[in-house]
Amino acid sequence: MRNLPSILFLTILMTFAVIEVQAQDNLLGKIDFSNSGAAVAQADFVEGLKFLHNFEYADAARAFKRAREIDPDFAMAYYGEAKSHNHPLWFQQDKEAAMDVLNELGATVKERQSKACTQREKDILMSLEVLYGNTADSKGLTKEERDILYMETMKGLHEKYPNDHEITAFYGLSILGSAHEGREYAIYMRAAAELFDVWNENPEHPGAAHYLIHSFDDPVHAPLGLPMAKAYSEIAPSAAHAQHMTSHIFLALGMWDGVIDANIVARDVQTDRQKELNEQPTVCGHYPWWLEYGYLQQGDIKSAEEVLDACHERIMGKPNNSELWHFAVMRGHYVVDSENWKAAEVWSGKFDPNTRGAVNYYYTSALAALKQGKVSLAKKALDNLTQTPRSVERNIQTDQIKALLLMEEGKLSEGLSLLRKTAEVEADLPIDFGPPVIVKPSYELLGEVLSEVGKIIEANEAYEKQLERTPDRRRSLQGLNN
Repeated sequence: MRNLPSILFLTILMTFAVIEVQAQDNLLGKIDFSNSGAAVAQADFVEGLKFLHNFEYADAARAFKRAREIDPDFAMAYYGEAKSHNHPLWFQQDKEAAMDVLNELGATVKERQSKACTQREKDILMSLEVLYGNTADSKGLTKEERDILYMETMKGLHEKYPNDHEITAFYGLSILGSAHEGREYAIYMRAAAELFDVWNENPEHPGAAHYLIHSFDDPVHAPLGLPMAKAYSEIAPSAAHAQHMTSHIFLALGMWDGVIDANIVARDVQTDRQKELNEQPTVCGHYPWWLEYGYLQQGDIKSAEEVLDACHERIMGKPNNSELWHFAVMRGHYVVDSENWKAAEVWSGKFDPNTRGAVNYYYTSALAALKQGKVSLAKKALDNLTQTPRSVERNIQTDQIKALLLMEEGKLSEGLSLLRKTAEVEADLPIDFGPPVIVKPSYELLGEVLSEVGKIIEANEAYEKQLERTPDRRRSLQGLNN
């Protein structure tokens, strides 16, 4: 009888724990992942897995860490935390951080395998050994080669456990992560074919909705992703990335209200979470970038300016490389889409030519200078642009400026020829799954130049080609309708 108060307290505590798990189900989606971990560690483990599906990797790692601290022998919690250091669709992998986690479970593959309690758990854990290059056939391979081998491993697991939704979802993601050269429709449709089985059986599965949106977020296939886009924000309202992901489909279809609304919510959810963690709110990042672009496509220049202002204020302090990159692309979109060429001088910054963000920064400066007749400033910006890291995108933007300079010198035929070739090169690139990284799309620029010299039919053809890649883009539509 002396233990009765303790028993009552534990009963009440467990009741609250059940309520909390149910609440998490409503906030991040619904999944079912049977495992041999301790019951008291399940809530954190399940939360981690859901965050993983929602690409909230830092929160996923924190949840998995809590689960393994509660149950130090919980092999799947180590698996989850190690997996949080691999970001397939962003082509990022922190192998060292992942191995730090796995080595806490065991110093060798054999030792780690001994900690997994079932054959299924051993198989799932072994897939990470392949991903991080710890098996005989994966050791010494590049990340890209390991991605392919991991995909083949996940295919084998899917065939062995065909009714396991988590394995199927991660198999679908591994297929998407194999598209190292950019979007390839065959790869994306193969992923979708696997993911539909999970979506059809559990339409509240965060991974199925999320990865299907990625499979369909291009202008050709976007209508297929509308059901997932409309559902995903309700499936995982606590995940900022889930709120944003709906806009992948909306942008591909030119649904600007949807793009704006989704990224306002994503930004606010992210900000609330950052305040909880005492982190600095993101004002130069993914969601503000998409939000600004949505405003610009609606012609809401004032709202776009407010988003860019906040970003500019941040980069005047001590910005990181991600913030600098986002500022450069946001500045580029604002200047190009508003045609406020003087704004390039207002929203200026310091850019090391060796950084990725420098490409759009110097490109925008060069274009704005040309539009204002400041040829010497344009040439100076072009010189800086040529010093930035080599890439197809940089070459395209460099050739755009070179073509415009040729025409400025009276060499119309040469300039148009170079601009046409530039547009053809850009058209051969995989379609962006977001706002154009080349802030002035080449076919749109070609259409404007052709229109200025009176070649209206050719100009309209160029605008139509651009609209195939960027549906309902405001400047292309205006050019076509003028």
